[in-house]
Amino acid sequence: MRLLAPLLIATLAFTTGALAQTPPVPVKITVVAAQNFYGDVARRIGGEHVNVINIMSNPDQDPHLFEATPSQVRDVADAQIVIHNGGHYDEWMEKLLKAAPRPKRVVINAAKIANAKHGGNPHLWYAPATMPAVAKSIAAAFSKADSANAAEYAHRLGETLADLDRVAKRVAEMRATHAGKPVAATEPVFGLMADALGLTMRNQSFQRALMNETEPSARDIAAFESDLKTGKVKALIYNKQVSEKLADRLLTIARASKVPVVPVTETQPAGVAFHDWMLGELDALDKALTGPNS
Repeated sequence: MRLLAPLLIATLAFTTGALAQTPPVPVKITVVAAQNFYGDVARRIGGEHVNVINIMSNPDQDPHLFEATPSQVRDVADAQIVIHNGGHYDEWMEKLLKAAPRPKRVVINAAKIANAKHGGNPHLWYAPATMPAVAKSIAAAFSKADSANAAEYAHRLGETLADLDRVAKRVAEMRATHAGKPVAATEPVFGLMADALGLTMRNQSFQRALMNETEPSARDIAAFESDLKTGKVKALIYNKQVSEKLADRLLTIARASKVPVVPVTETQPAGVAFHDWMLGELDALDKALTGPNS
């Protein structure tokens, strides 16, 4: 035992010294995004310095039927930064924030940043100007919470804005080619992008009724079906994330009438960056609008 004692003491001393020299694990900024497209941009800007949790992230789930789980409620309560759409699109998030107040928590509301009109189209991420503005707010929040890595956040913001600029340039190109062309949609999900493209959106009262889960008038239904059957619209944009009998009927009529159909989603598909998601849908619409019947 006497011979082992010095060795044991030396080992303990070495271990204690090694532990003392081990750098502390960096504390990441906790971020909760109500929708995964805002979370995607936050993760790109924050990199390894942030922990991002997306609440709505399933493109196969109907957003109108969403209900937060107890674990998601806890995530919101613990978050340092919360990003959500606002504009009455995700009122459930506003309720969660009020139910679990946290001092100094930063809330990034896209509707407020975009100065969205009350009662207007709430699908703000489809307006090309929205996400760059939200990205800047996210980077500013990260830099304030973690000033030591502000330079990295600024660099990552620059890269993100460059990718988002590709979307804006694609929109400008398509607007120069397709402005004024009439299109229709089962819901106003893509409406703000259609406005940016300069397209003429028909049957908007029908779209608003479906979005608000009310019954469209018989007149609106008849007018929409007539537009499809007579080829008055060059493409039908439909929200493939929402199952609705009336929308499915219009989809069937469009295909029978050889009107190009362009699917879109409210939630970003898995494994695809936000800008690539937008560019993919724009490419699909461009192809539809340049087809033989356009």
